[in-house]
Amino acid sequence: MTRAATLGELREQGYRSRSVKEELRDNLLTALRSGRPAFPGIVGFDDTVLPQLEGALLAGHDLVLLGERGQGKTRLMRTLVALLDEWLPVVEGCEINDDPATPVCTRCRRLAAELGDALPVAWLHRDQRYVEKLATPDTSVGDLVGDVDPIKVAEGRTLGDPETVHYGLIPRTNRGIFGINELPDLAERIQVAMFNVLEERDIQVRGYSLRLPLDLLLVASANPEDYTNRGRIITPLKDRFGAEIRTHYPVEVAEEVAVIAQEADLVAEVPEHLLEVLARLARGLRASSSVDQRAGVSARFAIAAAEGVAASALRRAARTGDEEAVARVCDVPTVIPTLLGKLEFEMGEEGREVEVVHHLLRVAVAETFRERLVGLDLSGFAAVFAEGGTVETGELVPASEVLGQLGTVAGLAKVLDRLGFADGAGPGHVASAVELVLEGMHLTRRIDKESIGGRTVYGS
Repeated sequence: MTRAATLGELREQGYRSRSVKEELRDNLLTALRSGRPAFPGIVGFDDTVLPQLEGALLAGHDLVLLGERGQGKTRLMRTLVALLDEWLPVVEGCEINDDPATPVCTRCRRLAAELGDALPVAWLHRDQRYVEKLATPDTSVGDLVGDVDPIKVAEGRTLGDPETVHYGLIPRTNRGIFGINELPDLAERIQVAMFNVLEERDIQVRGYSLRLPLDLLLVASANPEDYTNRGRIITPLKDRFGAEIRTHYPVEVAEEVAVIAQEADLVAEVPEHLLEVLARLARGLRASSSVDQRAGVSARFAIAAAEGVAASALRRAARTGDEEAVARVCDVPTVIPTLLGKLEFEMGEEGREVEVVHHLLRVAVAETFRERLVGLDLSGFAAVFAEGGTVETGELVPASEVLGQLGTVAGLAKVLDRLGFADGAGPGHVASAVELVLEGMHLTRRIDKESIGGRTVYGS
C-alpha cells in the first residue's frame, strides 16, 4: 500500500484504526501461526518466560519484568518493537502521534474540523514508537507526564489552555511502547503520577486534567533486590500492571554459550570450548556460597570475559607474530582481575576473591574437558610426558612454539574433531585444543603443572 498523504487518501485505502494492544495481539498471533520467532535474539526463555509474555500481550496487559541483573530484561523489552506494524499513519506535526481518523489532542481535533479529509498525514516507523527511560531518583513528573510550558504562556496563552502543556515522555509515546527500566528507583511521588496513565489513561498537569485517552503499552523492569535496597514499586502501581513476569539466567550450559556468542563483540576467534569454559564459570559463580546471590552474576560477566579473552589472543598475535589470533585456556586467567568488579562477594570472603574465582575456573575447565573429550584415548599425550618431556605455554607464547615442544602426538586428530575443528585447522586452533587437553590432564591428576610469572610448564 502506498503511503497516503491525507486523511481522505487513507480512508480510500481502507484504513482501520487499531489500538497498540490490538496491533501487538494481531501481529503476535500471525507470528505464532507462521512458526517464526516472535522475539528474535532471546535465548533460554522458550519454555518459561516467553509463554507468559505471549499470554500477557494477548490479554492486553501492561507488564513488569522482574529479575536479577543481566537476565535480558531490557533486551526482551526492546524485541517487542518487532511486533508493531512497520509504518503507522499519524497527524502531521502532532506531538503525541495522533490517529488521523480519531484525533484526541486539542490541536489535531481543531485541524480535523477545519481540513476534513485534507488533514495532512505523516508516517512513523516502528523504531520511533518505542521509548525507553531509565528510572533515576531525579526523574520528575514533568519528564514522564508533562508540565506547563512557560514559553507558550509568555506568548499570551492562559494557564488553563491545554495547548500550554509541554508533554512528557509517556504522552509522546502515544500509540507506541513505553519501557521504564529499574522502576523501583523512581521516587514514590513520581510513581503516584503514573496512576492515571495506567488506569484512566489520562494525564494531570498543574492542577487541571487533560482527557487524553492515551493508547500505549507500558513495560517496566525491576530487580527483586531493589525492593529492599533502593526502593520499591508502590502497591497501588503494582496493582495497575496486568502481569508480573519473572526472568531467570540460562538453565542449560548450551543456552549460556549461545548468549555469549550472540552478544560478545570478539576481536579475535574464541573457540566454542572456551566459550563453554566461561559459561560454566559464570554458572559456578551463581552457585557459589562465596558470592552474594542476592546481587546475582550477570550474563554480562561471561560476555565481558569472552571479549577480554579475545583481546588477549589478539595481543599475543601482535607481540609474537602469530598469523591467527585464536584464544587459548591460558588467556582466561589474565582477564579475571578486570572482572572482579562485576561480582559481589559475601562479607567473609574479603581478600579471597581472586582465589575463589580461580578455583571455580579450574572446575569449569575440568568439567568442559570431561564433557568434550570423555572416552577419548589420550595416551599419546601422556607418553610425551612419561618420557620426560615438558611443554611451556603462556599468554605470550606463540602457537608454533607450543606445538613445536609437543611434537607429533597420537590421537590429536580425534581431539580436534571432538572440539569441532575442521581438517584444515591452523596452528592457533591446534594450540588451543592442546592447551585444553594439557590443563584437563593436569586437573585430573595425570600430569604436573608449574606456573612461573606469565608462563606455565606442564610435565610429568
